[in-house]
Amino acid sequence: MTKLSVNINKIATLRNARGGNVPDLLKVAADIQKFGGQGITIHPRPDERHIRYQDARDLKAIVTTEYNIEGNPQHNFIDLVLECKPDQVTLVPDAIGAITSSAGWDTIKNQDYLKEVIQEFQRNGIRTSIFVDPVLEMIEGAKKTGTDRIELYTEAFAHEYDLGNKNGIDPYVKAAELANDLGLGINAGHDLSLDNIQFFKQNIPGLLEVSIGHALIAEALYLGLDNTVNMYLSKLK
Repeated sequence: MTKLSVNINKIATLRNARGGNVPDLLKVAADIQKFGGQGITIHPRPDERHIRYQDARDLKAIVTTEYNIEGNPQHNFIDLVLECKPDQVTLVPDAIGAITSSAGWDTIKNQDYLKEVIQEFQRNGIRTSIFVDPVLEMIEGAKKTGTDRIELYTEAFAHEYDLGNKNGIDPYVKAAELANDLGLGINAGHDLSLDNIQFFKQNIPGLLEVSIGHALIAEALYLGLDNTVNMYLSKLK
């Protein structure tokens, strides 16, 4: 079964819109795990517009499943991850001020930098994953960085699937097959939803984990959080 890690950035966005502590981010994280979620993901950004750095610290005591912190490995982020020591860190090359992630790493151009950062996290017992596009050269480059896993950036797949083009899965299948051959673990995320997750899961060999936030929280507005988490779990079996 592929694990479901729920990204709770949108809960923090809603909280921050009014100030105060409604909804309570820590309670939502605890509830998601109670409902069956197998991990909690956060993606703090330098401006702290949703997840705050203090949230990352506070969640450490709440997350009893798998704690995954995503972000661009700049100095403040690296310090935060080393302080919190999550189960996994996912390195994402998002620019300061970006609304959301929009591309994977160039693992060839940034290979030395990624290798240095990855080694630091691994020395501290933190599993590493790097965000990549489904491009074979980038998968090969990822292997050379020493990362434990890759996270396939699935926006292109989701877009093509919405258009009815199921062949949009093909680059991801090839990327996953290569990753498996190279001994890289495979995660995936971005624009995965109840509509497309089962098809993606069924076609990607060795898919270990998906990280889903925006769609899941939006769907939960209609379906309820407990129900939505369990609908994902059913589709990921």
